[in-house]
Amino acid sequence: MAISSLADIVRHHAAQRPHALAIHYLSDGRQWTFAELDSESNRVAQRLKTAGVGPQHRVAYLDKNGPEYFTFLFGGAKLNAASVAVNWRLAPAEMQYILDNSEAKVLLIGAEFLGHLAQMKLEHVRELVVVGDPGDSGFPTYEQWLVGAVAEDPMIPCAQSDTCYQLYTSGTTGLPKGVELTHANFLGSLSEGFAALGFDASSVNLVCMPLFHIAGSGWGLVGTHEGAAMVLMRDVDPSAIVNALETHGVTHALFVPAVLQVLLSTPGIDTADFSKLKAIVYGASPITESVLVSAMQKFGCGFYQAYGLTETTGGVCLLDAKDHDPGGPRAHLLRSAGKPVPPNRVRIVNPDTLAECPDGEVGEIWVHGKQNMKGYWKNPQATADTITADGWLRTGDAGYLRDGYVFIHDRVKDMIISGGENIYPAEIENVLMKHPGVADAAVIGVPSERWGETPKAIIVRRDDMLTEQTLIEFCRSQLARYKCPTSVDWVASIPRNPSGKILKTELRKPYWAGHTRQVS
Repeated sequence: MAISSLADIVRHHAAQRPHALAIHYLSDGRQWTFAELDSESNRVAQRLKTAGVGPQHRVAYLDKNGPEYFTFLFGGAKLNAASVAVNWRLAPAEMQYILDNSEAKVLLIGAEFLGHLAQMKLEHVRELVVVGDPGDSGFPTYEQWLVGAVAEDPMIPCAQSDTCYQLYTSGTTGLPKGVELTHANFLGSLSEGFAALGFDASSVNLVCMPLFHIAGSGWGLVGTHEGAAMVLMRDVDPSAIVNALETHGVTHALFVPAVLQVLLSTPGIDTADFSKLKAIVYGASPITESVLVSAMQKFGCGFYQAYGLTETTGGVCLLDAKDHDPGGPRAHLLRSAGKPVPPNRVRIVNPDTLAECPDGEVGEIWVHGKQNMKGYWKNPQATADTITADGWLRTGDAGYLRDGYVFIHDRVKDMIISGGENIYPAEIENVLMKHPGVADAAVIGVPSERWGETPKAIIVRRDDMLTEQTLIEFCRSQLARYKCPTSVDWVASIPRNPSGKILKTELRKPYWAGHTRQVS
């Protein structure tokens, strides 16, 4: 059968290769063939249907990486429902906002997050199911929930334009926005966007990045679409990654640069056998040339840089392995994000005049193609601000084109990318301004050897006794830890333009002196 929807991926391989390995979960050794994955996702679909889930309803997953994410994802897709993966690193209030905003009807939650759940008052969730030991919560386990469910595919039809994924990204206002990704978005990415990576039914794909990221769950689907076996890890564990690459004959993997850097100093890496590795994809944040070159030497496989956004269903540009030429005549391309992957197109636009920029001139990167999101969930204004009438998506990144290659220069927006996580200063500034000892606040990204960049708070104190640690702890009480400032500087005043806008470029300059660009 042809694959025309997310649900068809597992249907297709269950029909063609029923006994082939689909998922191997390293945390406890459980395995699923494609026939078993298809059957279990049918049972999930039947239980979701009983809970009142129908076409274009939302179902949510809140846990670290687990195979139940995929049975839930495909089960929901068989009802034409959309999956919402919640970032487990968020604070309870942030989790609640996403669950309420998405109007998720069923929540599959990991036992270790029941404490977070106790701090939430959810408006729309009708049914709660626990992965692991539910304790005295009264909620059924995933296994109990499935008892008696028939393994019959409901075969609910869907349109290519229907939403199948809803991932949340922080916004400039501080409130996360639900990115609606469709079946067409995903199939455009899976069947065309990553063809250069050489996935096939004999491939073994390592999935260790968080599934609430497009770099985690989306990457998992890249391999599964082609019938590859997925080696799934619950969390990023450098020693376990090195062992998995060798022991399980991994052929493909995706890492953010911070993970690659840690892997290079992980015990055992010098003696591990990586001969099965064919491709490592890296992206989600910039990488230093020294880390990249060391990783290329250590792993000895093809390296590919991917550039994209959640809003573009992941990578829309790819720097091919042949363009990785450290020390050679094409070494300058290591600073590039690669070329647009057909049928995606990229143009560079002057944000003031909206005129297209010539080669070498910096402007905002705009993307056009099958992978551009449908829009932001129930936020037409934000959608209109991001997608033009003729379908071009404004990325908010500044860069330039040269000989068809995209080079990232800066960011039009103030977003900070720390270890692959998108962080918006406005969200942190809103929290900082709630502290009684703060008179004014600004947040910028500053260089970090490990994470690329981290948030720094620039503060005008109302109370001279206010300390850096007190302010950081205050932020941690209301925000996910990775969003919180790692350092604080005190100033007499924060520079602003005549309209009151903080001059972030001026604030960043002293910290980025000596760097070729104003982002890591």
